[in-house]
Amino acid sequence: MTPQSSAPDTEASLTLRRFADRGLLQVAIEERLQQVLTGAGGTAPAVMLSGGSTPIPAYLTLASRRLIPAPGLTVLFSDDRYVPSDSDQSNYHQSRALFASLGLAAQQVLRIRTELPLAQATADSESRLAQLLGGDRRITLGLLGIGADGHTCSLFSAADLERARGRLAISVHRPDGRDAVSVTPTVLERVEQLIVMVAGADKRTAVDGLLQRRPDLTAWAAVRGCRSVEIWADSSALPS
Repeated sequence: MTPQSSAPDTEASLTLRRFADRGLLQVAIEERLQQVLTGAGGTAPAVMLSGGSTPIPAYLTLASRRLIPAPGLTVLFSDDRYVPSDSDQSNYHQSRALFASLGLAAQQVLRIRTELPLAQATADSESRLAQLLGGDRRITLGLLGIGADGHTCSLFSAADLERARGRLAISVHRPDGRDAVSVTPTVLERVEQLIVMVAGADKRTAVDGLLQRRPDLTAWAAVRGCRSVEIWADSSALPS
């Protein structure tokens, strides 16, 4: 089933930033995250993190630097699996060293409360996202990944995108059999700088589809309503 959503009035502009290898990509992610987490822009930032093998090492490196966070910093996740918060499969758990290093209070980290039943955890996430985005506040920086199958966040199909209409968070039954809670395109449209991080040759087809704005690619359907999208990719992930 392919995404079949009405096209927005204007489609996102796409910018490609190339890196020679995964190491240089990680360094660039670290540098940009550090700028925002420490408030280089002068405002109380909100940062949306994602999981995965590309950004998690960057979070651990930043944790070792003992950064001083910007006043009013809020951190949220693009999505997380519905697993215990201390599970190795949890994006929150894999990022906790960064939060501890920054000294963030619990209310500054909008984790998915997986100790609640799934429907309640989803509703709780939607409520807290609505509070965060109240008064036309925008998310300063958002990091996303893209799967080899073309998904982003935990949005895998046209059905997921259809259920996401008018919502800020939805629950998703993932192809791997796990449940997850994901932000929606409505949230992605509120991100000032949206970066899709890509590394690995298995992502080439998905990256090519994103660059070509393929309407059947879930990731493109999810971000097409955004103002702009940056693709940060290492050379192995780029089409020849």
